[in-house]
Amino acid sequence: MINTMEIMETIKMISEEHLDVRTVTMGISLLSCAANDMDTVCTRIYDKITRQAENLVKTASDIETEFGIPIINKRISVTPAALVCESIKNSESFVKIALALDRAAKTTGVDFIGGFSALVHKGATRGDCLLIDSIPEALAATDKLCSSVNVGTTKAGLNMDAVKKMGQIIKHTAALTADSDGFGCAKLVVFCNAVEDNPFMAGAFHGVGEPDAVINVGVSGPGVVKCALEKVHGADFGTVADTIKNTAFKITRMGQLVAQEASRRLGVPFGIVDLSLAPTPAVGDSVAYILEEMGLEQCGTHGTTAALALLNDAVKKGGVMATSYVGGLSGAFIPVSEDAGMIAAAQSGALSLEKLEAMTCVCSVGLDMICVPGDTSAETLSAIIADEAAIGMVNNKTTAVRLIPAPGKKVGDVVEFGGLLGSGPVMAVNERSSCDFIHRGGRIPAPIHSLRN
Repeated sequence: MINTMEIMETIKMISEEHLDVRTVTMGISLLSCAANDMDTVCTRIYDKITRQAENLVKTASDIETEFGIPIINKRISVTPAALVCESIKNSESFVKIALALDRAAKTTGVDFIGGFSALVHKGATRGDCLLIDSIPEALAATDKLCSSVNVGTTKAGLNMDAVKKMGQIIKHTAALTADSDGFGCAKLVVFCNAVEDNPFMAGAFHGVGEPDAVINVGVSGPGVVKCALEKVHGADFGTVADTIKNTAFKITRMGQLVAQEASRRLGVPFGIVDLSLAPTPAVGDSVAYILEEMGLEQCGTHGTTAALALLNDAVKKGGVMATSYVGGLSGAFIPVSEDAGMIAAAQSGALSLEKLEAMTCVCSVGLDMICVPGDTSAETLSAIIADEAAIGMVNNKTTAVRLIPAPGKKVGDVVEFGGLLGSGPVMAVNERSSCDFIHRGGRIPAPIHSLRN
């Protein structure tokens, strides 16, 4: 039973501690939209999305009003477009597909649509190659479209040809969106072990193992966890872990309530709740501040990785007690530009790219929303992707890279994105070359522990 005290506590979390549902995301299968003709595919895609998601935004807004729970984003994820477009004949570009997806997103009123994606962890088909080559122009020509490419898995190893290619694609995307400091790159994620039910952008896509349509919800609440830890200031780590678990339980219950209600009203199955603590640029809504509340002078100093490991584990343990259907990425996000504490730590020099990489070994996603100098080479970008993908491959976890080589910017400059994306300080990269390493090509084999059958 929910008592009056719990209701009042939740109201306080929402009004004072930045508690929100970060996203209600409808996944939609586009496999039925395949055809030989480009225009036919575009029409089918637009028609299916606008029909299926016609009431998504209104329903989420109604729930937000009726329950008093902020729902920050309403989003759509679709089947990786490379799969849908494989059958199209006589086409050298999939930009028309991107425009159809973007147009559907605008018609339905969602904030973002994800799924301009390819899965090339073991190799690429003609459709995969066409989609990847289309990414820079697609992201430059659209407003709401997000793109992702999976370049490795624990079972398959790392496709280093794809890793090399994605460094070039990121550079090209930055160049085509130079007037917005390379903003197109903020909508492009490179994955290892990508999951099929992720509700968060820019990496969301609707996997082939999913139903025709589904509702997935991503919760948030770093500010709530920070406030809870303030009440046990100076306590031992067992108390810290229990406090985070109890708080994550309450946050997740709220997310499941929203997910089930949206599912019922839309007539679409409820999929999963993603437990991730997703920060914002708002003061107090920061994962870095949680780590600092544990006793670190500033995020990035020695002890940061241990603190983040505790946080990530406790969030998962608390969340899985609140819902039977946990999925997505589920953990603590550490994007630099979207987290006020991370931004401050990077600007002060306490947080380096190397320390961020170490932190990604114990938390969700990876090197996320990191601005680097505009003259960073494609090979260096590829090498950063390879390092992060290797962490995911060896540790059997999802890792990702969202790098923004901001044209004309150098270390110490600040890139302004606005909204949830905030602003990002340009961080230094190692100036030693990785060129020969990246140009070897081929595949890095899967680790021995992948042979579990």
